[in-house]
Amino acid sequence: MTLFKSFIPFLFFLSTVAFQANAETAESLTPAAPTIAASAYILQDFHTGKVLAENNADTKLAPASLTKIMTVYVALKEISKGHLHLTDLATISQRARDASGSRMFLEVKQQVKVEELLKGIIIQSGNDASIALAEHIATQESTFADMMNQQAAQLGMKNTHFQNSDGLPIENHYTTARDLTTLTSALIKEFPEYYPWFSQKEFTFNKIVQHNRNLLLGRDESVDGVKTGFTDDAGYCLVASSLREGMRLISVVMGTKSSKARADENQKLLNYGFRFFESHRLYEGKKSLKDAKLWKGADNTIPLGLAEDLYATIPRRHYDDLKATIVVDKKITAPVKEGDKYGSVNVELKGEIVSQKDLIALKSVEKGNVFYRAYDSIMMMMGKSDEK
Repeated sequence: MTLFKSFIPFLFFLSTVAFQANAETAESLTPAAPTIAASAYILQDFHTGKVLAENNADTKLAPASLTKIMTVYVALKEISKGHLHLTDLATISQRARDASGSRMFLEVKQQVKVEELLKGIIIQSGNDASIALAEHIATQESTFADMMNQQAAQLGMKNTHFQNSDGLPIENHYTTARDLTTLTSALIKEFPEYYPWFSQKEFTFNKIVQHNRNLLLGRDESVDGVKTGFTDDAGYCLVASSLREGMRLISVVMGTKSSKARADENQKLLNYGFRFFESHRLYEGKKSLKDAKLWKGADNTIPLGLAEDLYATIPRRHYDDLKATIVVDKKITAPVKEGDKYGSVNVELKGEIVSQKDLIALKSVEKGNVFYRAYDSIMMMMGKSDEK
């Protein structure tokens, strides 16, 4: 994909842009979010991480079956490492068979493919499938819970702790709306090949057809996941994700009064986000944005760009108000290692930074020969910046 052509004329400023004082700010350009009947909620843009609405987003709450998002994430991590395969057979234990609540209806000593267990967790919310998968991966569920907590720590889920794989009520088992957006974003980003399973509306196992409890899948064609949850302690919960015209939003509601309410409240959040905000990819990752002067190197210049695409989430109809600057370090000296930071790209709206990423070297360059190093040393001392 190429950069937005209409944005190019004012993107490539090489020094800080001076902005006139403006009474309006980016935050004041949109109306307040709707009232949401939930214990906690959050609405976040997937690409930028910008939070568009929230309340009690850092309150520790029982997650019920939203726990299973992490159960699936850990399993997919194991698959990505080659430690687990979709065709592996898990032997069902008595403990898994006896799981209460929503079930996949597994039988003791039955051998079930990992892929079927994953779909049973994602689509049917099977507690028996969650325990069976946890035991297959880590021998016992408590060890698997340790793996869940390790992944939570690595993702920066600071207010989360898991005690089991299914989310049934147990002491010291909690998470937050914000942490769930972090987890969901990671799952969608890291495992796009498996994410479509979260949009499946039904799954059949042992000739039993069960339907996905996410009502939004049948109501809103743009919604393609993610997971429902319910216990008496947690109330009705839902993590939803929706993709419209390239913009993906993730919404979380926890502690609503009914399955209909969790769908309705999520729909309010998603409609608000898409109605009043827009998201644009402004720069493409791994593409040169500036060939900067390189001193004392085997090459005269070094290509600088971004590690990944840069998006900006802004109020609707304010795309033309965006201003961007590329700030490059004055003296870049070899050796240079790919990925080293040498500046930044800053995108501003009404004088406020709405997106920012490091400008990095897109390749490594070794030191030049003795002649070039000596020549550049003299030029640097003289304050020269002429090309060789």
